[in-house]
Amino acid sequence: MSTPLKLIARDDEDLQVVAGFLQDAIVPVGEMCFLPGEKRFAMVVNRFRWEAAPEPMAPAEDDVDASFEDGVAAGVYERTHCALCFDGISAARLRGFDLRDRARMLCLLTIAEEGGAILLHFSGGASIRLEGAGWCLRVADMGEPWPTTLKPDHPLDGHPLDDRAA
Repeated sequence: MSTPLKLIARDDEDLQVVAGFLQDAIVPVGEMCFLPGEKRFAMVVNRFRWEAAPEPMAPAEDDVDASFEDGVAAGVYERTHCALCFDGISAARLRGFDLRDRARMLCLLTIAEEGGAILLHFSGGASIRLEGAGWCLRVADMGEPWPTTLKPDHPLDGHPLDDRAA
């Protein structure tokens, strides 16, 4: 049994730590909401457990074991449901997606404090801007993690893997 993540962020430094744990979370649009009367923005994400991911292993030159993919044994990664609750939020603005498209999935790249607001950046240019003074973010894993063979990949510009789709 793994130890569930439970964090609180109250400033930019805390937010940077939390952002590292939440990078590559899959966010269903239907699992987010803004409650203006409670000054709260909440969402449930499918978090990749970076802290549980093993270091890649270099297979031996003569190793032709089909159970290895990218130097890591298949099925060793984990994801888990994770609740995020931003308190002290007076306004939430969306860009690049529609809340009515509840089946759409977003991939969280990072969370940062910019210009007095909290910005959630997603792949494809989508973002959420949360405004509020004295905000607090609470993050907590829910339930048991499940195995996955898929690890998020972020090739750099000019990297040889950038040509994979070509």
